[in-house]
Amino acid sequence: MNASEENLPAGYVPPKVWSQKQTYGGVFGTSNRPVSGAIYEKALPVGEQPLQLYSQGTPNGQKITIMLEELLAAGHTGAEYDAWLIDIFEGDQFGSGFTAINPNSKIPALVDRSTEPATPVFESGSILVYLAEKFGAFLPTEHRARTEAFNWLMWQVGTAPFVGGGLGHFYAYAPFKIEYAIDRYAMEVKRQLHVLDTHLARHEFLAGDQYTIADIAVWPWQPGSLYGVYNTHEFLNVEEYRHLLRWYRAIAARPAVARGRIVNRTSGGASEFLRERHSAADLDALFR
Repeated sequence: MNASEENLPAGYVPPKVWSQKQTYGGVFGTSNRPVSGAIYEKALPVGEQPLQLYSQGTPNGQKITIMLEELLAAGHTGAEYDAWLIDIFEGDQFGSGFTAINPNSKIPALVDRSTEPATPVFESGSILVYLAEKFGAFLPTEHRARTEAFNWLMWQVGTAPFVGGGLGHFYAYAPFKIEYAIDRYAMEVKRQLHVLDTHLARHEFLAGDQYTIADIAVWPWQPGSLYGVYNTHEFLNVEEYRHLLRWYRAIAARPAVARGRIVNRTSGGASEFLRERHSAADLDALFR
């Protein structure tokens, strides 16, 4: 058997120049495109709060709603926000209003209307830093601790594609199972979990003894997404990482995390999702 016969599909050899031949199935099959930009005209809604968030309750979306709820819990009233649902399964991210504030067509995106002119911010890591610096919260000022927080924030940004677009996609969303792809990404995600578990054996939080934007960024992904959207926790034996789980459960117990993690979610039990949030009262009704 020659090398091309062992490929999938059998006989496949990459062309000299790639071009899209077909649209695959799966959850995101119709929304993946090789070009950027809007595909239809649609203005974004604007509420009354200083911050306008356009998002969905995915792991990346949860980072920002958790951060905003933490800021509010800490007394930063200027962090009041409207959270508008951008349904990525329906292609809302390709509307002209959304692509105007995020040309990358990915959630989340934020508009700070307390500045003149208003400030658009996109990419979840950038939004976390923006909010931390704006309110002087959840980002240490001491040089070493601040650097450590950025180390782990950037680590999360770099590792997320292996969890989501890698293992999550091929395990949960791809229209058929490919053993090579699932094994490849399972190995990498297990390595990531071991990195975290080893570090958290010696530290209360990722940046040391302070809860920071690094913890807020990592928590929804590793291992949050493995218990949640991708349902791979048993497959990866997440329970063996006891130091990671100690940290994960401690953060889950924070009231602001419980509130933020359900904002812009579209399904779940009666108190497990809130499609849109426009005031604290929207969440208060679920946590009585």
